[in-house]
Amino acid sequence: MSYIPVIGLEIHIQPKTASKMFCGCSANIWKAEPNSIVCPVCLGLPGALPVPNEEAIKQCQLMGLVLNCTIASFSKFDRKHYFYPDLPKGYQITQYDEPLCSNGYLALSTGTKVKVRRVHMEEDTGKSFHQNNETLLNFNKSGMPLIEIVTEPNIKSPEEVSDFGKLVRDLARKFNISDCDMEKGQMRLEASISLKKNESDPLPDYRVEIKNINSFKFAKNAVSYEIARQTEILDAGGNISNETRGYNEKTRETFSMRQKEVEKDYRYFPEPDIPLMEFSKEYLNKQVCFLRNKLRHG
Repeated sequence: MSYIPVIGLEIHIQPKTASKMFCGCSANIWKAEPNSIVCPVCLGLPGALPVPNEEAIKQCQLMGLVLNCTIASFSKFDRKHYFYPDLPKGYQITQYDEPLCSNGYLALSTGTKVKVRRVHMEEDTGKSFHQNNETLLNFNKSGMPLIEIVTEPNIKSPEEVSDFGKLVRDLARKFNISDCDMEKGQMRLEASISLKKNESDPLPDYRVEIKNINSFKFAKNAVSYEIARQTEILDAGGNISNETRGYNEKTRETFSMRQKEVEKDYRYFPEPDIPLMEFSKEYLNKQVCFLRNKLRHG
């Protein structure tokens, strides 16, 4: 049976800043000695207080404007709780219900207008290395600024997944927001895939997310494989559950990682150590004028 793909994307890009998101540590971490660019804030030590990076926030708002979003006059940071060895605080500082930017779009050459639900700011985690039955941790990446772009699930094909990612990359580079060098971890993609029988059907009651894809080719291949895998299960009368999967570049297959969390599992609440952010009309107009000047001279 033929099915209609329902695909959404989350794209993380690392903005160009001199320092990390909530501390004064250098953002120049590429090939640095493990755990050499850290401090009490990005190590999550007791009593350490975060201070937001103003330049990262401006870059996030600029990315939102590039994606035709509405820029919020009020925004805040939140805590997203989960437990993993490379997240020393036990929570990530991100944004939940009051993102910096929302309700945008980006038109593809195929004619599809990909809807952008939100563009928000958050911090990155550390990095785990698994070898010889041991896990080694490098916290240089912990606290790096990340702009997260979340689309609505109206992407129609693996080809459009790749096209959208490339367009975001090109725009981020054009406006000097990020180099989007995937080899250096400056851009990562996560795709959510499900299938439905008819265009008029409601969204499926399940969603499979493929995490941390680091090339457009791999993104296209991973989504293609996942569509085929889900089609086979549904044709056999099976059910597909909410799941987080990885992508094996050598076999070109996705593999199960864990059951997918839902929002209530993260226990979001407002970040108490960071004040609410309010942006005046004058400030927001300056951001719009800045973008227009970039377009005029770009």
